[in-house]
Amino acid sequence: MSLSIVQRPSPNADARGNAPIDILLLHYTGMPSADAALARLTDPEAKVSAHYTVDEDGTVYAHVDEAARAWHAGVSSWAGETDINARSIGVEIVNPGHEFGYRDFPLVQIEAVIALSKEILGRHAIAPSRVLGHSDVAPARKQDPGERFPWASLAAQGVGLWPGGARRPHRPMLRQGAEGSTVVTLQKKLARYGYGLEPTGVYDSTTTLVVTAFQRHFRPSAVTGLADGETIGRLNRLLQLASR
Repeated sequence: MSLSIVQRPSPNADARGNAPIDILLLHYTGMPSADAALARLTDPEAKVSAHYTVDEDGTVYAHVDEAARAWHAGVSSWAGETDINARSIGVEIVNPGHEFGYRDFPLVQIEAVIALSKEILGRHAIAPSRVLGHSDVAPARKQDPGERFPWASLAAQGVGLWPGGARRPHRPMLRQGAEGSTVVTLQKKLARYGYGLEPTGVYDSTTTLVVTAFQRHFRPSAVTGLADGETIGRLNRLLQLASR
């Protein structure tokens, strides 16, 4: 796909410092319209930006040079790192989001996201396991790009990971309030993948939020916050894929 890129510069950026660019972070705009999102991303008073925005018709707007640090991740963490802006390329994807009428992403838009992502991955050493959603790095605050985003389609084109795999219905169901070694194992595995989670042994509200974020990305058919057999099986599969 040939990308149509429109320059729409944003002043909201600063220097990256010495951090490597090793994360591709995808968002939805979460605003009523593309025009509203573009206006906010380029407004100096808003103090937010991204490197790119992909409209529903596939048009790509370029806001911040990839060498600079755009302001899109906010308070976030991944694999122990807390300045996600310094080490990521941020891509906003036009969609009203959960607040304004969340809907499916048009095929032409996803094709543009894939094409843009491939170009970005070609310029930077970003591992497939570090193609992430905003909800992955900020599970307590964010839901985007959400359960309607077709992560599997991106992974099929070499953008990110997708676990696939069969269901494992005989594993125990873990839910808020559970305690013990099985919970510790789950927490350690989620943290090993990159999620900000301490192995407390208690399935608390933080664990529920992280499991929910994991499901939004990797098991969107059941975003429950409950760690059932399929959720745990997909996590195990991802850890295998990420270690290759």
